[in-house]
Parts: sequence; structure tokens; C-alpha cells
Amino acid sequence: MTYSIVARDPATGQFGVAVASRFFAVGSLVPHVRGGKCAVATQAFVSPLWGIEAADRLAAGALPADVLADLLARDEGRDQRQIHMIDAAGNIAAHTGAKCIDWAGQVQAEGVSVAGNMLAGGQVIADTLAAYLDNMDLPFAERLMCAMEAGEAAGGDKRGKQSAALRIHRGEDYPWIDLRADDHPDPLPELRRLYEVAHHRYLFVADAMPTRDNFSGVTDRTEIDRAIAEADRRRAAAGG
Repeated sequence: MTYSIVARDPATGQFGVAVASRFFAVGSLVPHVRGGKCAVATQAFVSPLWGIEAADRLAAGALPADVLADLLARDEGRDQRQIHMIDAAGNIAAHTGAKCIDWAGQVQAEGVSVAGNMLAGGQVIADTLAAYLDNMDLPFAERLMCAMEAGEAAGGDKRGKQSAALRIHRGEDYPWIDLRADDHPDPLPELRRLYEVAHHRYLFVADAMPTRDNFSGVTDRTEIDRAIAEADRRRAAAGG
């Protein structure tokens, strides 16, 4: 019922998941990320426990292949489930159950995996992967959105559209950005709109939040306010 991309940005080490589906609030169940450690997407006849456990175990140093083998061994619903994951070293593991609804499958390249089920065809994930790899010059978030848009143009979820999500973590367990269109007639363009709105104020604050290396974060709002005001001026000058 879904297609998704999990990736590690080679330039920044950021991890991200983007997903779209003809299913309500897909972003609440599919993406699981641990900052600086891994990204996981669990889908099809979804088991959120797969995503939570896989992400926790990868973050603790387990290998994706070992985690996947254990999940498959323990779950009697394995044939209806789909999962793919990437760890901090770029190792990828993926599973598409034999009873996942056609079209279903996965593809991967260095640092990125794409998987989907109940799709219009295999071209959906092929084009998603190609668009990601063809746009390595773009910022990570925009690259993930371009990839998902290419998959939608190739047919996407064969039942139609309803929800989409984009989650990116930098080095922290909280997301740098976490966007969701839970019930929308055209969710991927809605993600684009939300991403633009995030640039008005939110991302300046996100960049100032406490981190593992700087527990206090930025405590002086002066530079944050100056940057927000300058961004407002640029948008106004451009007619925004």
C-alpha cells in the first residue's frame, strides 16, 4: 500500500525516510530513524514493532542482515510484511514478503534503498531511485522529495493518493524536520509546501536546538531573530 525511500546522505551523515501511500497518516507508522545511526521503513501489512525494534538494534550496533533474519524467524506474518533499513556504515537489508500485493519489491544503491508494494509497477521504485541518484547536488530533503515525486509520476500507489511524510534526523534522536500530510488529495505537493513554510521560522530554531555535543544549544535568540528577519526580507523582495 506504500512506497518509501530510506537513505544516508554521504555529505552530512544525515538519515532520512520519505514515504507516500493511499493510506491514512502513513508517516505515523512507517518511518523509524535514530540520529546518526540508522533509518528504517516498515510497511505493507505493517508491523510498527518491526520498525521500532530494527531501529533500536541497528543503533546499538547490530547488522541489518542479522536484525532482518531474526524478525523473519519470529513473525508468522512475515509473508505479508515489507521492510528496508540502512545503518551507519551504509549496510542495507530489505524484505518483501511473498504475499505482499503486486506490484511489490525493492531496489537499492550505495547509501539508499527504495521499496514498495501495491504499486502501479516496478517503474515506480526504479524511477524513485534514479531521481535520488540523479540529484545528489540538491539538499538532502529536496533530493528525497524529488525521488518520491518521480515515483508518483511513474504511477505510485495503484489505489491513488492520501498521505505522505518526510523525516530527517541529523545527529540526534529527535528529527531535524518531520513533515506529514496525513489526509490530503495531493500529499507530495503538500509536503513541498510544508517544507517551504518550515524555512520561514522553524528551521532557524531547529538549527539552534540542544544537541549531544552542545547540551544547552543556542541560548541567545539575537542571531536567530536576525536570520528570520533577513529571510522575511528576502521573501518580500521576491514577491513572497
